[in-house]
Amino acid sequence: MEATMFHEAKEMSTTTLEPLEDEYPADRDEKVLLSLGYKQEFKREFSLWTSFCVSFAVLGLLPSFASTLFYGMGYAGTAGMVWGWIIAMVFIQCVALSLAELCSSMPTSGGLYYASAVLAPPGWGPVASWATGWSSWIGQVTGAPSVNYSVAAMILAARSITDPSYTATNWELFLLTTLLMLVQSCISSMPTKWIAMFNSLGSSFNMVAVIIVIILIPAGTTTEPKFAPSSQVWGTIENGTDFPNGIAILMSFISVMWAMSGFDAPFHLSEECAIADVASPRAIVLTSAIGGIFGWVLQVVVAYTVVDIGAVIASDLGQPWATYLLQVLPQKAALATLALTIIAGFSMGQGCMVAASRVTYAYARDGCFPLSRFWRKVNTLTKTPVNAVWFNCTVGILLCLLIFAGETAILAIFSVGAIACFVAFTIPISLRVFFVGNRFRRGPWHLGPFGKPIGAAAVAFVVLMVPVLCLPSLIGSNLNAVNMNWTCLVYGGPMLIALLWFAIDALSTF
Repeated sequence: MEATMFHEAKEMSTTTLEPLEDEYPADRDEKVLLSLGYKQEFKREFSLWTSFCVSFAVLGLLPSFASTLFYGMGYAGTAGMVWGWIIAMVFIQCVALSLAELCSSMPTSGGLYYASAVLAPPGWGPVASWATGWSSWIGQVTGAPSVNYSVAAMILAARSITDPSYTATNWELFLLTTLLMLVQSCISSMPTKWIAMFNSLGSSFNMVAVIIVIILIPAGTTTEPKFAPSSQVWGTIENGTDFPNGIAILMSFISVMWAMSGFDAPFHLSEECAIADVASPRAIVLTSAIGGIFGWVLQVVVAYTVVDIGAVIASDLGQPWATYLLQVLPQKAALATLALTIIAGFSMGQGCMVAASRVTYAYARDGCFPLSRFWRKVNTLTKTPVNAVWFNCTVGILLCLLIFAGETAILAIFSVGAIACFVAFTIPISLRVFFVGNRFRRGPWHLGPFGKPIGAAAVAFVVLMVPVLCLPSLIGSNLNAVNMNWTCLVYGGPMLIALLWFAIDALSTF
């Protein structure tokens, strides 16, 4: 990244754009982008609604919940699920609000890492930007593989339900996951207008599917009694770890953090969005708020209806969500609900692929990757970063090879995704709160005097959660290579390599 961009960015961070008018000039977005040091390359065919649709598709409440049920229910039981979601969401909303404020100030595809470059103290911009960018990219590039792994497991679980003699193999799981990645990459290579339309349909389906499932499960439950007593749901912590109950509840936050880690997608799509400095931050907050509310309701429904938590966690089908559905619903209703989850999961994987490709393009544009000149190209026909799409697809398929290393290894990409995304969110937020102070240049959407305390709460939450999410569920003699939490290695290894690369080579050029 050239030094001139940092100079221009610093100047921009202490100046003020013209007040927002009732009517927006057609070239207003382009002028804002030029003030950030970039020229317009994409068509601005995303709106507030379609940006929200992509981020809500990335959020994918139903498939996210289904994919991480092992953590939320397995670590702290039903009480951990319902209380954990409420507690975590208060702080996650602080993260979303702070991120939206940054997005309004700097609406560019570079998003988080650009904000870190602008807000860092003199001389620290490049390293802050580099660390943020790589952490964000790791979170983004693990999104689609983790979602598609879960979707593939659900598809194979559905086959096991209809054919009890069938047992899925790791090869089938890997090949099916790979197929999903390839199909989504083809869709993500289409023109922006087509992608926006596809994600609008997918997001609408996600919202409808969540509502259907929230209604269907209580109405169709066949167990007696239908619902567990409230004292059990809200007051009994079934600790599935070797740690005290408080730590177990914190560890269960991984399900909330991973499920809610997609609300930053509008930030990365801001160069394709009209009136980006208003529409994109609104889409971020809307995604987080709606996702948080519906996600908690879904948690409560499952907490009141689950019969045997132990059987769900030790699922013979290889997918806890499928086992839970069979516990509480007739087989046909369970399969129908599983089908809704699979379709919603495919849409979620597609949204992850789109968001990740924009992050890769933005970072390659500033020379963050080897062979950046290839990954930053915009296809002349579709006007989308097709090379970045297929680069991410290749990395994602390679990550899926963790399937052959065992369930614990492949599940590490869930905790890696949560940590990587929230670390990337928090670096620019912490710079804005603790280093920039009153020099921060607000956009038209901002938090006013509450910006700094809300940002401070967001930073404190992530600082607490990063080490907690690296803890294994078992300790002492119960801990072995099979049940070890490999998050530190899967996340820390690439980050260490990236930082060493920066110190050895990129320090002089980035």
